[in-house]
Amino acid sequence: MSENKLMSKTLKHISIGVVAHVDAGKTTLSEALLYTSGNIRKLGRVDNKDAFLDTFELERARGITIFSKQALMQYDDLNITLLDTPGHVDFSAEMERTLQVLDCAVLVISGADGVQGHTKTLWRLLKRYEIPVFLFVNKMDQQGTNKEELLSQLKERLDEGCTDFSDTESEEFLETIAMCEEAVLNCFLETGELEAEEIKRVIAQRKIFPCFFGSALKLWGIEELLQGIKNFAGIPAYPKAFGAKIFKITRDDQGNRLTHLKITGGILQVKEVLTNKKESIKEEYWEEKVNQIRVYSGERFESVTEAEAGCICAVTGLTHTYPGQGLGIEKASALPVLEPVLSYRIELPTDCETAVILPKLRQLEEEEPLLHIVWKEEIKEIHAQIMGEVQIEILKSLIAQRFGVEVTFGTGSIVYKETIADITEGVGHFEPLRHYAEVHLLMEPGEPGSGLQYLSVCNEDDLNRNWQRLILTHLEEKEHKGVLTGAPITDMKITLTAGGAHLKHTEGGDFRQATYRAVRQGLMEAESVLLEPIYEFRLEVPQSFVGRAMTDIEKMQGTFSLEQRNDGTAVLKGTAPVITMSDYQKEVAAYTKGHGRVFCSLKGYAPCHNAKEVIERMGYDADRDLENPTGSVFCAHGAGFVVPWDKVKEYMHLESTLQIGLKQEENEGEADWEKELWVRKQSGINPGIHSQISKSENQQAGIGTEEVDAILNSISYANSKNTGNRKREGWKRNNGSHAVKKVVFGEGQEDTDSRNGVDAVWLKENKKQEKKDQYLLVDAYNVIFAWEDLKELAEINLDSARGKLLDILCNYQGIKKCNLIAVFDAYRLQGHPTEILDYHNIHVVYTREAETADQYIEKFAHENGRKYDVTVATSDGLEQIIIRGQGCRLLSARELSEEIQLANKRLKEDFLENQKGKKNYLLDSVSEEVMDSLTSVPKTHK
Repeated sequence: MSENKLMSKTLKHISIGVVAHVDAGKTTLSEALLYTSGNIRKLGRVDNKDAFLDTFELERARGITIFSKQALMQYDDLNITLLDTPGHVDFSAEMERTLQVLDCAVLVISGADGVQGHTKTLWRLLKRYEIPVFLFVNKMDQQGTNKEELLSQLKERLDEGCTDFSDTESEEFLETIAMCEEAVLNCFLETGELEAEEIKRVIAQRKIFPCFFGSALKLWGIEELLQGIKNFAGIPAYPKAFGAKIFKITRDDQGNRLTHLKITGGILQVKEVLTNKKESIKEEYWEEKVNQIRVYSGERFESVTEAEAGCICAVTGLTHTYPGQGLGIEKASALPVLEPVLSYRIELPTDCETAVILPKLRQLEEEEPLLHIVWKEEIKEIHAQIMGEVQIEILKSLIAQRFGVEVTFGTGSIVYKETIADITEGVGHFEPLRHYAEVHLLMEPGEPGSGLQYLSVCNEDDLNRNWQRLILTHLEEKEHKGVLTGAPITDMKITLTAGGAHLKHTEGGDFRQATYRAVRQGLMEAESVLLEPIYEFRLEVPQSFVGRAMTDIEKMQGTFSLEQRNDGTAVLKGTAPVITMSDYQKEVAAYTKGHGRVFCSLKGYAPCHNAKEVIERMGYDADRDLENPTGSVFCAHGAGFVVPWDKVKEYMHLESTLQIGLKQEENEGEADWEKELWVRKQSGINPGIHSQISKSENQQAGIGTEEVDAILNSISYANSKNTGNRKREGWKRNNGSHAVKKVVFGEGQEDTDSRNGVDAVWLKENKKQEKKDQYLLVDAYNVIFAWEDLKELAEINLDSARGKLLDILCNYQGIKKCNLIAVFDAYRLQGHPTEILDYHNIHVVYTREAETADQYIEKFAHENGRKYDVTVATSDGLEQIIIRGQGCRLLSARELSEEIQLANKRLKEDFLENQKGKKNYLLDSVSEEVMDSLTSVPKTHK
């Protein structure tokens, strides 16, 4: 029967994948389905090496499926594209990528072995991709198989929805289906029967999993399975707009590159131009023409002029595609769950050049998703990351067959990964002469197994959308290394929060450098965690060996739970590191004399049990990895210079978005929230990723000083030549890690501020600046009503609150030795003049009639802001803008409280440090007069 007839538009189309644990009889079942439906005339067998879908020589020789194949079959009015997938765990990625194009799956269970470890991995994958599942329990012709026991095991170890579909007319069957959902139950109670469409719906929603029993080799139960698929498999509906999902890349015997895809919408025609325009920026668009459309069935294919929605085909002419990519309306797939966990060095013959074989190995990497080829430049070696030893043998045969090179593989090692345990901001800057880019990334730890997630919250007014998309592309295009062992990073959410570009000098490559450096700088600052692959295992041993098994698992750094069975078998379930469980199957078989079994499946990555030992053995130095620099490049006097990662944030041109967000989130003050919101709207400032504005009677948020700077830059300095990016200069701190580097305007390289489009003079440190007297002005009532303890006291007695604040400020002045002025409002007192008093070691100002504390502070700042080093403590939003415009520093009420606490703590630590090793004597603390009187007392004699 021709493929054109099989793909006739008058028939319904469905894609079905056959998946199973190795040796469950998956390929034999596929053969039986094709034969029973009349699509092949001869029933082939795996052991006879003539199976219809075993088209590869190595598959026939070894009797296993290595690559997924497709066959077209028709059953009554149903067109089926049948996909046979590998069962061996070493080739499970080939199976996983095929799941992306399935409408439903047939999961094959061996009746002799039951649910095995890899079976549960397959079940989890089917759940992840939300694929409806039909189960076929195979090998029921073997002795010892029991249908009831197997069905009970399926319900226990897979899902309670596993239901026997041998008799779909019985009352018991209908009652079982009705119990899966309340709506179905109500329908059944009302009518006493169930429509086929209702059963289809609950199967499609994965609430029911039809189970069939038989023997594929003897063709038992095959007709029932086909009839069940015809009656109860949902037929998908497709949109008219074109879409396609790519699931694998191969090459034919002539070396033509084949892109295998499923049409998920519309129609694909020969010579049609496909593009990735929806997912890339203009500079990385590709547009390529489809030269040929092939519909495969086994080894044969037929060229067609068009393929409609639902068709799975292979096309030639595309060179930029990759598995998981979506074209048209189709979105890209999530990252695969299964990953290689072993790494081997590829040893080449002496007459083979590395530069010649490496591009060829890249071709295999493109075709085989679980083969990662890694070129280690520092040691000039090629390494292959793979799943297991069976894959090694297949790769050796493939390389010899395709490229005529006999390679060997060295000793295997574990593939480690890295993640972070805390939130950090990574900053990357790239500014050699006539280049410019700066990138800020918020890096957060993700859930285990979540992989890497990239997104942007950057304001498009600050950074053009095309630049943002380019940065996200650069994040995704590279496997970023961790800083502990150089292993790939994972389980992390990376958010673009800010970026800077130059109107003339920024190029795409500049953002590539800035992005890579931002990731590495953030990793250096964060608390990194080394991860190792772990197995989920099920160990079955005779009860007499349970003690030995438990001891072994503890030695392997594993965890487990124990359950007993009536047949005298103990079952241990748990997890353990892959490296400690290697070859444990042989050991179990030895000490149990063949009566024990262990089933392992890769669960994912977890913190390494011997991280310190591994890190020391690897000997990786992140600072010396020239291919992955941690520092950034800045420019001064017309030349670029490198700044190490721990100093980058002192030189960056944009404010730290993480600190802005945290300050805005925590900032407390008495500023009017409506007034603050007005200021934000007028200035067009992006509130930041953590910013929140809320109206509250007891707590109102003030704007941070970073926002004040942004407002000034966007309003006050919009037409100024010397705008620059002013760094925030907080109140000077004397304790080491909190020291703030002072920057001022001075001579420097002229450039252009990308946000305002005007010339800017970059800041640099002015080491020759004269030291000025320091003044701290405190908006006293603003502080009183911002500090909770003083606010509560003020509600009872305002004089007490004033006195307590002044005492606190006196202590602080004694530590800082600055000129401290506390300003109180007295403008409501009729005829009150400006009153300046000395209170111990500070000055207290009560303003005159009709003059507020804000006005007094603003006047002082205007007259003295340029002459002295002036800092103002207030949380009033509008006042902050005005004060900042006079060149003064700012402290919010909350920051002032933190400064005072920090100063007191420092004083206490210094005092205790000075007292170490000293003895206290009474006479040490008396005055000279008392000492003289004591020494002049005449002595008495007995």
